[in-house]
Amino acid sequence: MADHEYDSNYLLDNRQSEAGTRFGALSELFDPVTFRHVDRLGVGAGMRCWEVGAGGPSLPLGLAERVGPTGSVLATDIDASWTRDVADGVIEVRTHDVAADPPPAPPGGFDLVHARLVLVHIADRAEALRRMVQALKPGGWLLLEDADPMLIPQLCPDESGPEQRLANRLRSAFRTLMAERGADLAYGRTLPRTLREAGLTDVQADAYFPITSPACTVLEDATVRQVRHHLVDRGLATDEEIDHHLANVAAGGLDLGTAPMVSAWGRRPQPHGLVGEEDGLR
Repeated sequence: MADHEYDSNYLLDNRQSEAGTRFGALSELFDPVTFRHVDRLGVGAGMRCWEVGAGGPSLPLGLAERVGPTGSVLATDIDASWTRDVADGVIEVRTHDVAADPPPAPPGGFDLVHARLVLVHIADRAEALRRMVQALKPGGWLLLEDADPMLIPQLCPDESGPEQRLANRLRSAFRTLMAERGADLAYGRTLPRTLREAGLTDVQADAYFPITSPACTVLEDATVRQVRHHLVDRGLATDEEIDHHLANVAAGGLDLGTAPMVSAWGRRPQPHGLVGEEDGLR
């Protein structure tokens, strides 16, 4: 969700006005989860971090607070405008395609590479992952967080009436559009295996499923407005249905969820016999 392969095939275009609203809602929902993992991995002063598909500014700025003036944070995206506007010299921002461009690794590599809600949208996920692993220093951590919409496919898990049924039907239509554009709607659950197959060690994972949060309501409103013309053009919904759903969302009576987000992390092995300071990160 945040974000992503930026071309005409990408459904949630960073250039649309609703993108900023979506970034804010995603930050409120998921930043506490992300930074819980970042802090558990021991990211701190002097470290070098790469935020892939940064989208909005909250994650790179939060990393910059942790690494301080002796560390560095690089934020990249195919459309990096939302982050570049608030960088203020605290973070480095580059336009970059993680699946096509060379990894922007500093000498020795990054201590942390992080991507949230990125790979699910990228056509060549395997190549993007390979480049992120390549950018790690020995002992460095890769933290991937991605959605798995098919684990809980309903927007309203408690489908108790016509409003909830309409919401779930529109969510199904939205996911049809995503799948048509190459999104892997069951990708999140594969992350632990994917990290092990990439050669990383100490792999662990968990998942988070927010429901009935004000930020879920904001996110749903912005997302539907962002894709409504696609839904109508494809015959997946009518303008009247979308307006009815948006009114239901605004009324506040729907218990809205999001797709579960799976967080998985692993580290690049040290060369045999080499033990460094980063071995203390757990």
